[in-house]
Amino acid sequence: MDRDLVALGGFVLMFVLMVLRVPVGVAMGVVGVLGFGMLAGTTPALNLLANVPLSVLTDYNLAVIPMFILMGAFAANSGMSRELFESGRMWFGHRRGGLAYASIAACGGFAAINGSSVATAATMTQVALPEMRKAGYAPCFSAGLIAAGGTLGIMIPPSVIFVLYGIMTDTDITQLFAAGVVPGLLGVAFYFALVQFIAWRKPASVPVGARHGWGERIRSSIGLWPVILLFLMVLGGIYAGLFTVQEGAGVGAIGTLAIGVVRRKLGIVAIRAALIDALRISSSIMTIVVGAYLFGYFLTITQFTQQAVDFLVHLPIGAYGVLALVLVGYFVLGAVMDELAMILLTVPIVFPAMMELGFDPVWFGVITVMAVTFGMITPPVGINVFVINSIARDIPLGTIYRGIAPFVAVDIVRLVVLCVFPALSLWLPAMLT
Repeated sequence: MDRDLVALGGFVLMFVLMVLRVPVGVAMGVVGVLGFGMLAGTTPALNLLANVPLSVLTDYNLAVIPMFILMGAFAANSGMSRELFESGRMWFGHRRGGLAYASIAACGGFAAINGSSVATAATMTQVALPEMRKAGYAPCFSAGLIAAGGTLGIMIPPSVIFVLYGIMTDTDITQLFAAGVVPGLLGVAFYFALVQFIAWRKPASVPVGARHGWGERIRSSIGLWPVILLFLMVLGGIYAGLFTVQEGAGVGAIGTLAIGVVRRKLGIVAIRAALIDALRISSSIMTIVVGAYLFGYFLTITQFTQQAVDFLVHLPIGAYGVLALVLVGYFVLGAVMDELAMILLTVPIVFPAMMELGFDPVWFGVITVMAVTFGMITPPVGINVFVINSIARDIPLGTIYRGIAPFVAVDIVRLVVLCVFPALSLWLPAMLT
């Protein structure tokens, strides 16, 4: 049987299953096992199905994912996101577009203790969107800003996507976390600049809020001590060598729980809700990881990965031409797949080619993570958009997508800047080594 045809048929079947609303992880796993069975036989395929899920779910390195997710769930249920937004409102509310600035700053701050774009978008929709609409902000702009602000969670450490990329490519996760800091802050700065531009062009769409005194501002800043403590405790402990990334994730989860209980922000009901949220999200992620591993074995036996790497390396368009082609591929895939599936499916194929072309693995990790964020806010999938729409049901999907358009434009500019100036991503990791 022609292995190339089997590989092509596998991709087609996987996308057909996804179109039929089969979960991505299940679609990849089913196709992986069926394809492996066609080429290696039924018994090896069943052995693969029996062994891969067990080996993946008991992998110590992957334990960091549910721990960071649990940390974010405790943070969300203890009201830290609202405190971030309120502090931003105290400092920026009197400016035109002040609540927009506060929302962006809160998204960035919450991302630093959460690490999930979807969770950031969902939380800020409940916290910031009602306040912005009450103040007279256009629903299109408000929802678009929060959807785009949620993508900051994928870049600012700790980031689940960076963890997966690091495990798959054997790249130092601490280096990846450090490399994401400046691009993440650059995203905040670019969004601030965009809000300022919109305030200049369409002042009616971004009203001016009330001015707050210095006493209120200082008190709101003091109230942010849990966020600052968690950030320093987790990332500071990791970079100080006190514990590994996996241990840091556990410390962060326990620390967030302890702070919430001590401040009386986390009761039994809130803890239970956080545990359920973390279990649901972690289960979804691990299902995708297992499915991706099964599909990866199928691609390996077809030799598709090796052929794809050879094809990319020998394209007559130069290293940056190949990089541009890969980025365009991510934009296209983002229309039909979520970011986790894209990373797990494509990195084993494109990473070896990028290394042969001479790119830095840490820098390419930043570029890859930045590229997959577009799929979270662009149609037809745009998972952040669907999350916001599920909470604010009176705002149509089309309205949210229109609000996102200018933020997508500045994100493309940011991606180009990161490609042209790799030092923006690499200077901090180099300084910390």
